[in-house]
Amino acid sequence: MKIKRSNAYSMATVIGASLLFVALVSAAFVASDNVLERLTVLFVYVILAAMWNTLAGFGGLVSIGQQLFFGLGAYATIRLADFGIPPFVAVLMAALLVGLLSWPISKFMLHLKAAEFGIGMWVLASVGHLLVNLDPLIQGETGTSLISLNVYQIETRRVLIYLAALISMVGLLIGLFYLLRSKAGIAMQAIRDNEEAADSIGVDAQTVKKWFFIFAAFGTALAGALWLAQASSFQPKTYFSVQWTAYMIFMVLVGGIGRFEGAILGALLFFAVETWFAATGVWYLVGLGAVAVLCSLFLPKGLWGAIESRLGLRLIPVGYQVTDETLKSHKP
Repeated sequence: MKIKRSNAYSMATVIGASLLFVALVSAAFVASDNVLERLTVLFVYVILAAMWNTLAGFGGLVSIGQQLFFGLGAYATIRLADFGIPPFVAVLMAALLVGLLSWPISKFMLHLKAAEFGIGMWVLASVGHLLVNLDPLIQGETGTSLISLNVYQIETRRVLIYLAALISMVGLLIGLFYLLRSKAGIAMQAIRDNEEAADSIGVDAQTVKKWFFIFAAFGTALAGALWLAQASSFQPKTYFSVQWTAYMIFMVLVGGIGRFEGAILGALLFFAVETWFAATGVWYLVGLGAVAVLCSLFLPKGLWGAIESRLGLRLIPVGYQVTDETLKSHKP
């Protein structure tokens, strides 16, 4: 019996991902403006999918109110920039502040179970939206802009936003990888499978769920702040819209819930569909819904789940792999 945490595929993935990162960094200085803007959008989508998968896929916490943290990340950036803080510093500080705010939120939200938690988060997002509207700086639904970005030339600003989004995505994915492979990650997956059983063996469920909740809130807020930097304008109804959580759910369900690679694959697929079919108007949204339903019916484990089941392919293993060497030695 042998227990492994990596395989030949995972080692190749590390090398391939490193080369891809170098290529993406280089693209900042040679790619066209349109390519940089579209890649920035893709990086934000990957962050959103990975953060929702952190809660729902690895923790069993199905939230339909993550737009709360997305909107608060953008709002906090506007507020900090208004205080004179440089915009890119404000982006990071905003995510940290929202992560800090999520700690007291987790104190009472994590006592809710299943559908109660999901609906509770949606209600909380609606309350957050209303409170932000009351800020005179925001001017209600009229909104405002991140005017402090105007200190940069347009080309320089575009490159900086692109690099900030790329580094944020890579940093969050690496952080999530090590979090899932830690004792807390193993405990969280045990809680997802059976919270009562996890409690019976000494797992502090509330503490473990709290840290995952905070991590997901931080990452989602960072995505909101980066989206603001890209778009420049802030309207509460846009950033606090439930469509953001709908996108997260779509990406994770189609890619493969509870699988590290699934969130990334789902984000890539959603990005491709949006790029090619967004101009079709309402049919684009109908198509997204149809794909989500079909995947739920025929690919309940998502695209990556189907690939993993058929080929045994694990590029980024976050758990343990147990192999029986004695069985291999007796094979004809």
